Amino acid sequence: MLAGLRGSITVGGVAAAIKLMKCFYEKQEAALLLEKEKVNAELQMLKAQLHPHFLFNTLNNIYSFTQDVSEKASGMIMGLSQLLRYILYDCNKPLVALDKELKMISDYLALETTRYDHGLEIAVQLPGATNYLIAPLMLLPFIENAFKHGASQMTENPWISLNVTVKDNELAMKLINGKPSVTNITPGIGIANVRKRLELLYPDEHELTINDEEEMYIVNLKITLIAAHPDVLKPVYNGASEKI
Repeated sequence: MLAGLRGSITVGGVAAAIKLMKCFYEKQEAALLLEKEKVNAELQMLKAQLHPHFLFNTLNNIYSFTQDVSEKASGMIMGLSQLLRYILYDCNKPLVALDKELKMISDYLALETTRYDHGLEIAVQLPGATNYLIAPLMLLPFIENAFKHGASQMTENPWISLNVTVKDNELAMKLINGKPSVTNITPGIGIANVRKRLELLYPDEHELTINDEEEMYIVNLKITLIAAHPDVLKPVYNGASEKI
């Protein structure tokens, strides 16, 4: 009888433990869901505060004023508008046309180099029309770093070399930029994030090496792409209120 009682207590204890664990995990899942809903609500609030139509109409007005004042300033506003349009309308998709991504890179380079007033030596080679898709903003963090930790830190002869090629279904990017003789760089999260994205989106389909040499940084990136469906390549923007 004592053995049976001990067995009943043991079974009851295990059942109680299982029930407690189940309640714990249910509460944990509810807390995570609540946090996710909170983040989504905050994101929707931010989107409501910064409506794209308002943003582009405001840029249009500024662009109109600057055309007669400064050709350089109006050109920078035009470039900024194109970048924002791409980020707002295209980058919420899992994949974008590679041509759009490269056009955004070209616009970004034009916007950045304007600040140097011909003081930057830059060599850029981008491929012509392609028929491939890529995850959005996959290349930009590396190019931003080339300016942030390279060109903008050099007091003399800043330079950047960017070469992007597409052969068969493989994209290859080689980015080289000069670095200052004295560096005091605080590691950012941009490259760490893009590494994680590459691992998640292109597992076993990418190669990334970053070399910190004595006088330059060298980035080599290869990504295996997929072909685009013809409908993906159709124009997206027609809004008259967003003419910039």
